[in-house]
Amino acid sequence: MFSDFAYQIFEESIKKYHVLDRVDQVFENPYPKSEVSHLLYRKNWIDTVQWHYEDIIRDPDIVPEDALVLKRQIDASNQDRTDLVEYIDSYFLEKYRSVEVGEGATINTESPAWALDRLSILALKVYHMNEEANRSDASEEHLAKCRKKLAVLLEQRKDLSTAIDQLLADIASGDKYMKVYKQMKMYNDDELNPVLRAQK
Repeated sequence: MFSDFAYQIFEESIKKYHVLDRVDQVFENPYPKSEVSHLLYRKNWIDTVQWHYEDIIRDPDIVPEDALVLKRQIDASNQDRTDLVEYIDSYFLEKYRSVEVGEGATINTESPAWALDRLSILALKVYHMNEEANRSDASEEHLAKCRKKLAVLLEQRKDLSTAIDQLLADIASGDKYMKVYKQMKMYNDDELNPVLRAQK
């Protein structure tokens, strides 16, 4: 199933990141650019770095100037994340290009790549909640709460994976069809953001 394939790549990316556990480490993609695995690995790496950006920026003692730099990095990361989702959807559009869409076919509320985006974030939640559920310096109450949360996350992974695989099967059979809308983010565009436009 594609969801299992993607999740394994997400886990690989997360584990690789945590070898050094540094947001400024050099990124190396082990997969060829011609394969969708290359996009999936890159997508999760962006999510993983941003997860840790979000931890850092919540430090109550962070220097304001450092926080501003980090906010810019988070903005850039969000744009990269959106771009990767659109690249992954392009892969699916090409893959299912020749499918004959059924007369009663319907559209899904989200594209396959945006569902995979949720699975990538979920893989990060599972990884970090598992860490919390096994911390040697935490109270038993903390460990018990985190184990319950981890169980919910694992159930959510099963449900989301099933939904992704069903969506892909429905697209492949023509029972559903893809229609991808570009995100058209406005805040990074110096023509669409009035603050940036005023600086020109």
